[in-house]
Amino acid sequence: MADDSTISTPIGFAPHEVDPTVSTRAARLKWVVVVDRELPPGRAVNAAICTAAATQSAVTGLLGDEGTDADGSVHPGLPWAGCSVLAADAEALRAIRTKAASYADTFVADMPALAQETLVYADYRAALGKTEADDLRYCAVSIVGPRNRVNKIVGKLPLLP
Repeated sequence: MADDSTISTPIGFAPHEVDPTVSTRAARLKWVVVVDRELPPGRAVNAAICTAAATQSAVTGLLGDEGTDADGSVHPGLPWAGCSVLAADAEALRAIRTKAASYADTFVADMPALAQETLVYADYRAALGKTEADDLRYCAVSIVGPRNRVNKIVGKLPLLP
């Protein structure tokens, strides 16, 4: 099992695996974002977007090609393999993060509550550095990994309402 602080092998899709003509369920990897269901809507959306941004920049092959509408306007590529946004309570969210982070072939991006409690990124990092891992509360966790494993980790969590 991997150390929680490093990922030794890149996680993502090889170019030959990216197939926007198949169902999202056919993709080898599954992407989910699990959000604390007790967060107010604005904070929940913020947490989901922040973890998704961290995931997209770290996991190769998530986004499909850009598209052009009938009027010629270009639209950026979206996740071709999909991304489900799920809800869990704080305790389940912590357990999900811990379980997912224990696998070397599973990417995890989390958003500790400290990130929403500060206005300056350097202050967030300083507060994070003074907080024990067991004392962190999470707003959201983004996970990309083998489909069957991610399904087992998140179980039958509901979609975020």
